[in-house]
Amino acid sequence: MKYHLLTTCLLSICLSANVSYAAPEGGVVTDGPLTSLDKLETIAAVKNAPSPRRNIAIQQWQTSNGAKVLFVHAGELPMVDVRVLFDAGSARDGAQFGVASLVSQMLDEGTATRSTDDIAAAFENLGASFHAAAYRDMFLVDLRVLSDTAYLDPALTVFTDIVARPSFPEASFNRIFDGAQVGQQHKKQSPSAQAGLLFYQHLYGDHPYAHPSSGTPDSLKKIKTDDLKSFHQQYFVAQNATITLIGDINDDKAKAIAETISGSLSRGQAAPKQIRVPPLAKGIHKHLSFPSQQTHIMMGLASMRRDDKDYEALYVGNEILGGGGFGSILMKELREKRGLTYGVYSSVVPMSAEGPFMISLSTRSDQTQQALDLIRSNLRDFIRKGATDEQITEAKDNILGGFPLSTSSNASILAYLGSMGFYNLPADYLDTFNDRINKVTAKDIREAFRQHINPDKMLTVTVGQGVTVAKK
Repeated sequence: MKYHLLTTCLLSICLSANVSYAAPEGGVVTDGPLTSLDKLETIAAVKNAPSPRRNIAIQQWQTSNGAKVLFVHAGELPMVDVRVLFDAGSARDGAQFGVASLVSQMLDEGTATRSTDDIAAAFENLGASFHAAAYRDMFLVDLRVLSDTAYLDPALTVFTDIVARPSFPEASFNRIFDGAQVGQQHKKQSPSAQAGLLFYQHLYGDHPYAHPSSGTPDSLKKIKTDDLKSFHQQYFVAQNATITLIGDINDDKAKAIAETISGSLSRGQAAPKQIRVPPLAKGIHKHLSFPSQQTHIMMGLASMRRDDKDYEALYVGNEILGGGGFGSILMKELREKRGLTYGVYSSVVPMSAEGPFMISLSTRSDQTQQALDLIRSNLRDFIRKGATDEQITEAKDNILGGFPLSTSSNASILAYLGSMGFYNLPADYLDTFNDRINKVTAKDIREAFRQHINPDKMLTVTVGQGVTVAKK
């Protein structure tokens, strides 16, 4: 009993280093930290100071069943983190919008040999945590447990059973379906959620990214448990999987774990590559009348894939434009100088297909047109003139100063490993991150923005009261 209490206390300490999961839906970020590989937060950095971080030696291999594996040994804590990613996000829903999301909620509701209560009790007794989520690009399943084999091995047995052999019981499905419908109603009452839904719908049109990951009220009604089983059977296969591990285990144990997980899956086939997103032919403004005091604004376009060579230049440029908090151009112009908003932010979310570049804010409804005009004028000026040397230096200091924080915990490194494997980034991605950022020049930023951001062909979404169609 004393040992169990000690284990529980140790686990709670270790879990405190974890990072939060971003919601699959929302007004600004849809794939969370998994796609952008950004810093966790911006911190003040001493100029020209070195950027210390952990030495991360990444090993890669394939299992005998064809799953990709990335592993980092980290012996600082007696913990193991496992993340299995499948190319099975909501972009694979087909016509059944929300099926991937329902699978993520149903995965631990039972297997052929375990009920949901059995699963919960097993993880609780072992001090293990389990998490599953479906984003637009990817589906991820996580396990965190102590590295002692007395806890690790039985936790992996349950985890593998859940991933490979979920039963999707009807009673659990009915309960989760009811909860999903309640969530749909809550979204209808949120102007920011409505802005996000409209933004993706009109930006992506017929592309699989267009529909909400959580589905729609009508689409959910058409989904049955057999649909969840078919989705799982098609996409939860070794050829479509990336297994990532970090923790206090040696190479042989990591290989054994990866083989166990991969071996429980059928070999299958990798999902086909996502189709490209055609650019908008012209600027579009969509407005939804909503009884709110503030008008929520989202502007943007489909910008780049994750493997694009211009990623770092667009990343640094976005830090200057609107991603760098209070020091960004948009924040200074709209908040500090004119008091039009509490906060305005821009973000770049590269994905398997062209992910969005977005600018988002909320403002008083009678100030909406002024805010839109200022955003457009500042964006055009930035694309035309580019960034100053001082702005670039400050942006790089912020990015490189915050980067060590993003590799300070096992959970954050696990997120990097998952993204690297899923998007086929090079094995030295983390080692060369600082160098790639430092090499970005004013010319690189200017050319990247001119290549990927066309202010005359952007989608503008406004949700609020009394908004007229904005000038382009």
